[in-house]
Amino acid sequence: MNMQKRILVTGGSGFVGSNLCSELVKDGNNYVIALDNYYTSNESNIANLLVLSNFEFIEHDVIEAIDLDGIDEIYHLASPASPKQYQKDPVFTFRTNIWGSYNMLNLALKNKARILLASTSEVYGDPLVHPQVESYWGNVNTIGIRSNYDEGKRGAETLFMDFYRQYGVDIKIIRIFNTYGPKMEKDDGRVVSNFINQALNNEDITIYGDGSQTRSFQYVSDLVNGMIRMMGSENFTGPVNLGNPIERSIKDFAQEVLKLIPDSSSKIVFKDLPKDDPKVRKPDNSLAKEKLGWEPGVSLEDGLKKTIEYFKDIK
Repeated sequence: MNMQKRILVTGGSGFVGSNLCSELVKDGNNYVIALDNYYTSNESNIANLLVLSNFEFIEHDVIEAIDLDGIDEIYHLASPASPKQYQKDPVFTFRTNIWGSYNMLNLALKNKARILLASTSEVYGDPLVHPQVESYWGNVNTIGIRSNYDEGKRGAETLFMDFYRQYGVDIKIIRIFNTYGPKMEKDDGRVVSNFINQALNNEDITIYGDGSQTRSFQYVSDLVNGMIRMMGSENFTGPVNLGNPIERSIKDFAQEVLKLIPDSSSKIVFKDLPKDDPKVRKPDNSLAKEKLGWEPGVSLEDGLKKTIEYFKDIK
């Protein structure tokens, strides 16, 4: 009889975490434990999982250590992830990323578990290299209003590498680029949820700056697939970019949303660009393709249609 693999997902009721848990529980050989403090999420994201025999939820803040036994893999996602969320309590965000990573690394060390860090493209700052490759160290501001998140993730990467070098912990580091899809919070301040909900409510679609700044948008199922592939990879710690390399201006993206919600009466309006907002974002996916055989497969139109339907359902 095969033993179930015990997998811990921190931030497991969040947007990405709940989608990841939903995919992991499909394999009956996995026993998935989601850990979350509900700071930027809610139980509705995992309501369909709570009835499953191979799923468990623990309400806990990763800032505090936790003692669990028999853990084989840890996906460490816990952190506020949108500017609105991580700027609400900057000190808490920074502590979550540093202390939370330290606690999870110690748990991995104790259990001899493999641990994956969900880092971010924000570690590249306002990049001077385009597209961004993993070897680029970034153009970053250590004292700005976004630094609690950016530097928190950079510090978490440092901790992961030091636990790997000093203690031999089996680590994986991914850098996530803009991701969207079902189970996003309506009011999380991300550009996708903002634009879709403004259009559905016939409100002005707010673009900060002139809309020429670019982003690359990946659908959440593509990201989850990349995360699972990275966790299963051998002799590769990363970091590795996971993102969609198709680059779009924010203005073009807003027009795409309006095209898919044709009965909306929303108009596009422009406001001042927030401080330290990066002008460009585009991953170089060469390493992910080489090491993981991974490429995003969901088109923006298909992904947006699914996301729009999700937001219609929860209105």
